[in-house]
Amino acid sequence: MIDFRYHLVSIVAVFLALTVGLVLGTTMLQDPLLNTLQSETADLRGQSEELRAERDDSELRNAGADQLADAVAGDVLEDRLLDRDVVLVAAPGADEDLVHALGGRVEEAGGEVVGQLVFEEAFLDRAGSAFVDELALQVWSGSEELSGSPYDKAGVVLGRALAVGDGGDEESENDEDSEDTRDDEATGGDEEERDGAEDAGQRGSGQDAEAVLSAFAEGGLLSVEGSVARSADTVVVVAPDAPPENGAEEAGTALVGLTTALHEQVGPAVLAGNAASGRGGGLIARARAQEPPFATVDVAGRPTGDLVVVLALAESLTGSGAAYGIGEGVAGYLPEPLPGPVERSVADGEGQDPSGDGDGDGDGDGARRAAPGSGE
Repeated sequence: MIDFRYHLVSIVAVFLALTVGLVLGTTMLQDPLLNTLQSETADLRGQSEELRAERDDSELRNAGADQLADAVAGDVLEDRLLDRDVVLVAAPGADEDLVHALGGRVEEAGGEVVGQLVFEEAFLDRAGSAFVDELALQVWSGSEELSGSPYDKAGVVLGRALAVGDGGDEESENDEDSEDTRDDEATGGDEEERDGAEDAGQRGSGQDAEAVLSAFAEGGLLSVEGSVARSADTVVVVAPDAPPENGAEEAGTALVGLTTALHEQVGPAVLAGNAASGRGGGLIARARAQEPPFATVDVAGRPTGDLVVVLALAESLTGSGAAYGIGEGVAGYLPEPLPGPVERSVADGEGQDPSGDGDGDGDGDGARRAAPGSGE
């Protein structure tokens, strides 16, 4: 029979074993373990310091590159967008400072910013897509039937309202051709009356465009800055820094549809955003996955990147758009070779001189001038 003394000895033996284990663990094993931990900590601290130094160097280099970009911007951009009328389109959530900076670069390149379309959050709200579709159909006055998504339709309607002249309306073109034919065949007509009729037609067209823009503005979908109706032949669309929390995929598809329609109706276009927009689920990355017909740039927001946006747009004057920046699938950081300046026009007689060189000084050393948009 086991007595109390046996239990006491067993308990003492157990505690003695624990004590011996603790002593061995804190003496024989302590030094090697501490040495290992201290060594790994020192290595991590060294790596952290190296990464911090590399980050500081990168920031200094980027700051220097931005200073250089500002210094050479005038020469790099000179006349690249000569005589182009550019409308800036800010997608919902786009950085206002970026929109303003790109407008300044456009003007450095010889273009004119005719105004801005600033879209509200409601435009890309999934719950409001039916309203966008209905509004586009209500204000549409073209001869062909609108098709595609609500944002495709809105892009076509807005593009026609923005585009210089008739915005590509075939019906308007046919009407103009018929009117020209009647004028040529008419005899004894009053030229002043015909001119007055043409002016009235142009005013009516402009009023229709203003009505379209006003309808979208009154619907809470966008705001208009400047005189953009019937005045643009080039488009810069600025994407938001980050996609919406809900419906990012739908927002990307909508933005592509809108920009594609503006490109087709108005003219050369570029979709610009920051580096984050070109990665992962960013809106420019989503746009590129759909292989759009317009140019995309994912490095806007710094002076160097803003120059790339304008150069990409200038390249689009004479060719199809490409992807530029640092994201996946880009053709390069910037167009190569760089697009050349647009040569000036003397078709209106301005700047003509006896030498015929087009610079007005008569010394014969002026550059040959061609029509704006030739890209030569």
